[in-house]
Parts: sequence; C-alpha cells; structure tokens
Amino acid sequence: MNSAIRQTVRQRSIVPLTLCALLLTACGSDNKPTAEPRFDEVVEHPGAALMGVAARADGAVFIAGAQTDPQQPGTLLRLDGDAWRLVEHDNVHPLWWVHTFDDGPTFVSGGGATWLKVTDQPAGGETVERLDTPPFFGNTLYGTWGARPDDMWAVGGFAGRAGVVWRYDGAQVTEVALPTDVLPRSADGEVPALFKVDGTAADDVWIVGGAGAVLHFDGSEWQRFESGTEAALFTVAVDEDHVWIVGGEGAGVVLRGDRKALIAGTASFEDVTPQDAPLIQGLCLDDASGDVLIAGASGFAAVLDADDKAGSKAAGAWRSVDLGFDDLPQSVHAVTVMPGAGSVATKVFGVGGGVLSPTLADGVACAGSLDGKHADVPTWTAPPPPAEDPALKLCPDDRIDIAPNASIARRWIEINLDAIRRDIPHPPVHARNLLHVSMAMYDAWATYQATGLDAAPRMNVYDQRHTAASDADIDTAISYAAYRVLTHRYAKAVKPERSLDCMGKFMGALGLDPADEHTDGDDPIAVGNRIGAAVVARFANDGANEANGYVDTTGWEPTNPVAVVDGVGTNVEDPNTWQQLNLGTAETQNGIVLDDAVQPYIGAHWREVEAFALQKDPTTGLYSPQRYMQGFDHYPKATDPEMADWVIEVIERTAWLDAFDGELMDIGPGGLGNNPLGTNDGSGHDLNPVTGQPYAENLVPRSDFGRVIAEVWADGPQSETPPGHWIKLANEVSDKMAARGDAFIPFGGDEAPSRLAWDVGIYLTVAGAVHDAAMSAWELKRDSLSARPISLIRWMAANGQRTDKTRASYHEHGLPLVPGLVEEITAESAAEGERHFHLRWYIGEIAVRAWPGEPGDRDNDTTRVQWMRALDWIPYQRRTFVTPAFPGYTSGHSTFSRAGAEAMARYTGSEFFPGGIHGWTAKASEYLVFEDGPSVEVNLQWATYADAADQAGQSRLWGGIHVWPDDQVGRINGAAIGQGAADKVVGLLLP
Repeated sequence: MNSAIRQTVRQRSIVPLTLCALLLTACGSDNKPTAEPRFDEVVEHPGAALMGVAARADGAVFIAGAQTDPQQPGTLLRLDGDAWRLVEHDNVHPLWWVHTFDDGPTFVSGGGATWLKVTDQPAGGETVERLDTPPFFGNTLYGTWGARPDDMWAVGGFAGRAGVVWRYDGAQVTEVALPTDVLPRSADGEVPALFKVDGTAADDVWIVGGAGAVLHFDGSEWQRFESGTEAALFTVAVDEDHVWIVGGEGAGVVLRGDRKALIAGTASFEDVTPQDAPLIQGLCLDDASGDVLIAGASGFAAVLDADDKAGSKAAGAWRSVDLGFDDLPQSVHAVTVMPGAGSVATKVFGVGGGVLSPTLADGVACAGSLDGKHADVPTWTAPPPPAEDPALKLCPDDRIDIAPNASIARRWIEINLDAIRRDIPHPPVHARNLLHVSMAMYDAWATYQATGLDAAPRMNVYDQRHTAASDADIDTAISYAAYRVLTHRYAKAVKPERSLDCMGKFMGALGLDPADEHTDGDDPIAVGNRIGAAVVARFANDGANEANGYVDTTGWEPTNPVAVVDGVGTNVEDPNTWQQLNLGTAETQNGIVLDDAVQPYIGAHWREVEAFALQKDPTTGLYSPQRYMQGFDHYPKATDPEMADWVIEVIERTAWLDAFDGELMDIGPGGLGNNPLGTNDGSGHDLNPVTGQPYAENLVPRSDFGRVIAEVWADGPQSETPPGHWIKLANEVSDKMAARGDAFIPFGGDEAPSRLAWDVGIYLTVAGAVHDAAMSAWELKRDSLSARPISLIRWMAANGQRTDKTRASYHEHGLPLVPGLVEEITAESAAEGERHFHLRWYIGEIAVRAWPGEPGDRDNDTTRVQWMRALDWIPYQRRTFVTPAFPGYTSGHSTFSRAGAEAMARYTGSEFFPGGIHGWTAKASEYLVFEDGPSVEVNLQWATYADAADQAGQSRLWGGIHVWPDDQVGRINGAAIGQGAADKVVGLLLP
C-alpha cells in the first residue's frame, strides 16, 4: 500500500459501530517475519461478510461469516490442502467467531445463541453439532475460546448489552454468574455485552467487552481491570508475557499490559495505539516471534516487531501492512497466523467486509506472510446466488385445480386464497380482492338466472340478462370474470409469476383460452370478460389507491420516534399514539423478508375505500358502528386508569405461555365459549344442540392452547390473512354440510338452490362482511392512532410501579405490582438463589414473568417463561415480526372474525357449526413456527361461529399485540358489520 493510500485510509471517517462489528480472533505461530509482508486477496463472498478465522497446524483453515439469505445457514468455509469448501450445517444465524484445536474439534459461535462443535470424521468430512445452549434467540455469542475441548468459554450479549458468559464442560453448557461489581456500566447505565475471550489456561481467562470492560478469571475468582477507556474493546490476545487488547469507537485503541504484573496488581494497561489508527478489530500474536498484527476499519493493518513489542516506543513503532485487497473492505474483522513449522508458518489470514453495517455483506479474505514469502493459498469466490429456479415461477401441479370436484366458484376461490398466501400480508387489500372476485363470480352467475329460487333480479355491477345453453356456459362466464379480476389484481403482487401461472393453467385445465379477451356478443366468454372488466373499472378509483400500490393518500406522518425493538424500553414521546418499530430484520408473517427494517403504516388511508354495505354515521362521519368502548368518550389511552388492568391481562397471558407450567384447561365447547357479545364471560355450552349430548372434555396444557391460538389465528406461514381465513372456514363448513347431507338453504329460505348458487352466495356474504370489517377497523386505527402493548408496557415500566407510594419506584403511570407476575427488583429478590438473581444489576427496576423471545433453534427448542426486565418485554411473535405495522385500536382480527361469523351464521341459518362442533388440529411438535411445539396434539374446537371469532380476538391478547378494548370493540363492530353485509345479500338472493 503506498503512502498516499495509507493517508487516505487513516483520514477516512469511520462508519459508526454496530453490533455487526463486534467480532475478533487471536492467533499463534512459530515463525518471525524477516522481510516486508506480502498478501493477496483469496476469498470473495459478496453476499456475506466474513467475520472469524482460525487455522490449524495441519493446514486446515476455518472462516465463519454471515449468510446471503437470512433464512439460510451462516457461512462456514474450510480450506484443506488446495481447495476451499463450504461446511454443510443448518444453523440459520450469522456466525461470528472460530476457535480450533490442532487435533480438533473446532468451535464456532454466533447469533441466535449459537455454539457449534465441528468434528472431523475418519472417512472425511465433518459433523456439526449445535450445543444445547440457553435458548433465548437474542443472545449473540461474539467470541469463543477454550483451554481444552472440554473446557470452552463463549461470551456475548443481547443487542450490544446484557453481557453473558457461558462455559462448556464437554457435556453441557452452563451460564457463569458474574459478580455484580465485575462489570462496568455504559453511559446509559446498561451492563455491556462481552465480545472476546482468550487465555493461556483454564485458570487464566481474559474477557473484554463494551464500556472498556476487561475481566480476568483465575480459576476461582473474577477480577476487573481498569482499561483507561470507555470505548468498546473487541478482542483480547494473551501469551505468557503480555495481554493485548484492541477496540475503539471512532478512533482505534490498542492496549498492552504485563500479564503477571497485572494479575499481581503491580501494573496497569498502557495505551500503545498507532498514530491516527481507526477502529481496530483484528488482533493476532505470533507466539514464536512475538510479533503483533492488528487490523480494522477501511482495511487498516499494522505490525509491531517483537524487538519493539515491550519497549516504551511501541506506539510509534508500528509498520503499516498492505493486506492485498483489490478494494479496501469496510473493515478487517479478524486475523490469524497458521501455527506449525516451515513454510506453512508464514501463512497469515485476514477476513472482513461490510461488518460495520447491518447488511453484513461484501465478505473478503486475504492470505500472505509477514516475512515476504508467497503464501500459495488457493482462491475461492462464492458462487453467485442461484438464479431463481424457473420452477418457482410455475404453478405446482397440485395447485392448478385445488378442488376439482367442487363448484367453479369454489375452484376459483381456492386460486385466490393461494395467491394471497404468496403475497405480502395486507389484510385490507386481500379483503377487497376477495370481495371483488366474489362480486364478479356472483354477477356472472346471476346474469343467467331468471326464474325460480336461483333468480337474482338485482345485480352488483353488471345488470344485463343472458340465457345459458348449459351449466357449462355459466361456468365459462364465471371463469373469465374471475380470471380477469384476479390477473389484474395480482399482476403487481410480490413475485406474481407463480400465481399468474396458476390462474392461466387453471383456465387451460378448464379447456378455456386465457388469451381470448373478446367482449362483443352474448357468448359466455364475452359475458365473462365484460363482467371482469366492469368490476375492475368500477373499483379502480374506490379510494384504495390501487394504481399507486395502495400507498397512503391521507398524508399521515409519525409523531413518535421509531423504537428499536432490541433497545431498552421505549423512546416514545406520546404514549397514547402508535409507534413504528425498527425490527433489525423485518419479515412478514409468511416469511417475506422486507428491504426496510422500519415498519411502514399499512393501510393508513383505508377509511377512504368504498364500502360494500356500510353507511357512514351522519354524526360521527365514520363507517364504524361503534367508536368507543361502552362507558368511554375517547379512544383508549395509556394514561387511562383502566389501561393498567388491560396491560396486566396481556402480561399474564404471556406468562401462561410457559410450556412447562403443567396447568391444564378444557378447551372444548363445554369449557370455553358462549360469550355474550363483547365479553369473555361465557363458560361454554351445556349441550350440543344437534346431538343433544354434552360436549366431551378437551383437556390440554394451558400454554399449548395459548401458543397454538396465537399462531393459528395469525395464520402463520403461508398466511391467507384473516379475511381469507374466514373464506377458508366457509369452504370447510360447506364441505362438512355436504358430507353430513345437510340441505344448502341460504338465510333460512324454503328451498335449496344449486351448490353453485350456494357458493357464490356465501362468498359474496362473507367477503362483503370482511371487506367492510377492514374499513371499520382501519378507519378506527387511523382515527385513534392508538398504541400497541409493546410501547404501553415498556413505557409504564420505565415510569416505575403504581402500587406502593412509599417506594422510590412509585409513579402514577407505572405498572401495577402483582406478586409472581410484576415485581420490583430488590436486593433481597436479586440475592443469589433468588428469583431475580439474573437481574441483579437492575435493582429498583420492574420485572415481569414473561416469554423473552424465540429460541435460537426454533425447530427443537422452547423458550421458558422467566423473570425479565419489563423494559425488554416483547409479544409472543417472531422477532422479525413482533407486532403489526399499524395502530392497535381496533383489532382487525376481532372485527374480521366477528363479521365473518355473523355473516356465516345468517347465511347458513344457524349460529352453530354443522353438527354443533368444528375444529382444527395442531400436531405435537409440528405446528408452532417460532419455537418447538405444541407439546401435545391440540384440537381446537368451537360450537358456534361466534365462539371461533371470539377465540380469534383472544388470540391477539395471548400473542401480545392487542389490549382488551381493541378486541372488545372489534367484536361489537364486527357483529353489526356481518349483519349488514348479510342483509344486503339477502336482498340479492331472496328478493
């Protein structure tokens, strides 16, 4: 590197440190440099930053890093001889550090509480075992080291704070309880994360971390050293003589101390930072020669020869090193020297890339020597991300005609539901699409009905009459009408190719030509095309702003700052107003990773959309039948006295999610349901009205019930969203009626029409109800802009507690104290062996018993409910989702579900499901998405449509994303909306 380039590097502004930067590694060898260093770039991985490297005497080198796709395994690259290869494993978290033993095994640590043990196999290859770590997903293990394979250490923390130390004895991982006085506090009072661990033996362990933390363990006691800095210290490397530490913030820090004198208390650390050094992340000691290599931001690297290492002139004796990168990486994150004798000892490896930004991309690695010898290391470039499999754009054979023996309306509705599952979950948009497809199919059917029960004298959009030569003509008209609406609406969906292919291939399966767009004449193709075009044109300007991607037209602007979910507490300024969240990685319920980690406001303008049956109240100007809770003259506020009870109810339900608490409950219709509207006061149904017999008891663990309904009603992966969920339930009900031989008589009429007439009628009724439910719920969300539980609970916790006025923690807007659920952390409760011991740094704060977050291994682990800081409370949701991207009041689930329930009860002529019972089964250990479970098979059962709807609303409290007013008023409004939609369809079907 020439001097001009070096000067540019030194003067370059340093990117602010993020959690992604906190990885370093140590190294050792037996060779001393004799000439200028020589390096070449040997690895390039544009999709994933490379963050850890370790080498063995046999020539094996391991590089750990991030992943190109957050749903795919982290990078683990291995060099053996003359070739690099990727080590196969299934850990879907970034990998941060590597420590290897010359005779194996290799340990790798990283995000998601990940600690991997990689063991070579005699026949070649290796096995990768995930150690059974404490399951909380939020802990990242930033560093790992061990004196022996059966005495390993890992250090880390949560979001750059809450440092943890874990130890592995070859059989199990245990948490090491650090004394409260051994860790410093950051400027905001937080315990810092710990970033690196190194040592010389089991009784000589050194750990460094944030806020200038330097810790030492002598085998029995911990000691804290003053580092002379409050900057983050990222890595530590130790030999018999010295302890070296690097780190920094805007500028670099290099510390050196005499190891024995430090331990004896006769020396302190000396700052030997090179002049103008930027942030330093990589540190490596050549054990034999004693030379020190450091590296960091903007490709900076320097070496200190052994002759100068112990001298007072060290700060000015560093020599710059050109690491040979074609383009300077954002930072060189780790460096290591291969141990051993001969030419192999000249090999030095460095890794890095975009480690100072959340994207963790642009990975590079270099190899060379400090003595001028050519390292002769093979090169490797990550293969480009595979081109999207063309098959992913094609419709699977089993999704072309999903219900081949059903009516044509049902078959098209299945196509629509599948398209919803592939798209961004936007419930109002999908409710609108379901209604308009249902209207197109209804009109295509109704235009051919002239006499008898199937007559339909009133139209929705298309008002012409035609005569069908056969039932096939009606099916053809319906198909072209549905196809035109669906292809128009989903052409701009997320990756629409597969859905559009399904629609086209289904037309082909019906023997129809999707390219036939003619509209002249009275043949069924022309009729269907005209109807589809009429529906598209009729609602092109209905207020949804479809042409512009449904973006807000009302000019909403946030009044609160964005809250970082992984941060402590909340920075909310107005606790009564909804706050957007920064999720780190944002992901939709059905697994679509979003580009922006900050939540948008989905559907802010939906009150502007044209209703199906709703009419605006002349006084309030709102579509919503009920604006406030009964007895209130305003929307729910954080400062309402009742809000304390409402948030306690949410906290209580998250405390009930402990998979190990052993509490059982009867979730059958005899134990749950039968609630008066807007209450949870029901105690079940005495008898099944169809059989005349009592409902059988259905006992399951309470935690399994809560966890299952939180996911079932959220719809989980491949979500058809709540509007689609109720259409799906309508299909299940119709199928069950057919299997029972029940008559298909809409609205309690006198005669049973055809199954096609039944289907177009039930879709129009239910879709009309959920369409208007979206308008009501999103109208009140926009009008109220009310807060979500995550902001409410953290805000109250930051205030303190409101129960005991004699304590310093008292605040009128704090959390109520509830023994066993919400408590103040005291010296007594935080003593060793007591329930708050792990929270001993936070005496005076409020603790809650709650679910702290998903485990790192979602397929096999379950996170136990535990005492945690209330400032860290989160809902029972994926950490990449957390809570929906719109205000809380009222609950969309509650409004959608009660509207759908009332519509189905009116349409079927009974408030009960066919046979007096319906349900859904979650198989043991197969259903839950963000942790293992349920522990047993859970059969959800409902007697009435209202019972199912109430459970949908309740699920949002279990899931931690609504408080009771959101649910209650949503149910009340939904009931009226469902009735109104049914009344409109009654006027169409039964004039």
